[in-house]
Amino acid sequence: MNISNEKRDARRRTLGMLSAAAIGTIAPGLSGLAIAQQKGSLRIGYQKYGTLTILKARGNLEKRFAAQGVDVRWTEFPSGPALLEALNVGSVDYGTVGEAPPIFAQAAGADLVYVANEPPAPSSEAIIVPPNSTLKSVAELKGRKVVLNKGSNVHYLLVRALERAGLAYKDIDVVYLPPSDARAAFERGSVDAWVIWDPFLAAAEKQLGARILADGKGLVANHQFFLASRPYAEKNPAIVKGILEELVRVDEWSRQNQKEVAAILSQQIGLPADIVELAAARYSYGAQPVTDAVLAEQQRIADVFAALKLIPRKIDVRQATLQARA
Repeated sequence: MNISNEKRDARRRTLGMLSAAAIGTIAPGLSGLAIAQQKGSLRIGYQKYGTLTILKARGNLEKRFAAQGVDVRWTEFPSGPALLEALNVGSVDYGTVGEAPPIFAQAAGADLVYVANEPPAPSSEAIIVPPNSTLKSVAELKGRKVVLNKGSNVHYLLVRALERAGLAYKDIDVVYLPPSDARAAFERGSVDAWVIWDPFLAAAEKQLGARILADGKGLVANHQFFLASRPYAEKNPAIVKGILEELVRVDEWSRQNQKEVAAILSQQIGLPADIVELAAARYSYGAQPVTDAVLAEQQRIADVFAALKLIPRKIDVRQATLQARA
């Protein structure tokens, strides 16, 4: 095997680690469509980052709910939109996503509710370019190809970054691809920039030498949200409350044990420790119930997406809360 083939194989292995959910874990989760939900089950959708991944590794929920006969099941997803699609069709009951996915899902009619959120983590997402790119500013993206996962948390980052640079959304050529395919296009040079979140962002920096053109600082909050399907939340308020209590506890532990967090995440997602340490350092810890102020921020994002016709209709974000039908 020649050197170029070895490099190609290494890249494929990395992509496989980053997007294992895309081929190996969605199907088991979606098989729940054909099986009635068992009494006392809690089906959680998670991604390759954040508090839920740590919670899964430490087994806190299983310990807490064992005495109540609640069977905790975990399904990994490659992105927020895919996770919320599964939540909408009844494959999972609870999950975590960024800011944009619940807006797209609500606009599409998903019956979900906001439960909690993490504090802002604006540097956990960014617009990146290859190390040899001549681009030095977002303004230079005019007429260029920019790839991102449609409906993901980075979608709003791109809109805001373009706005600050004096560009309209239509001024760039947007390509929609999931993270694994987006990285492949980025490596091939098929696109000029990639808008992506951690740990994919950290992996691109460490492994590809990707350069950050702009991150979320000063542009977006980049909250992580915890959501549940409305039927599950209304039927199981004690379980939903218990999940938040465990999230608060594991967040506090994580804040004080960054090295251990990186070790856990590295083992869980199969990425080198230096990549995970970079991503974990940019994450924010401190789960809390969703406030009116955070919902107002979500409403602003939803209004922007509606104006750009990225979602089919205007929505009232507050309708995706338990209080809306109380």
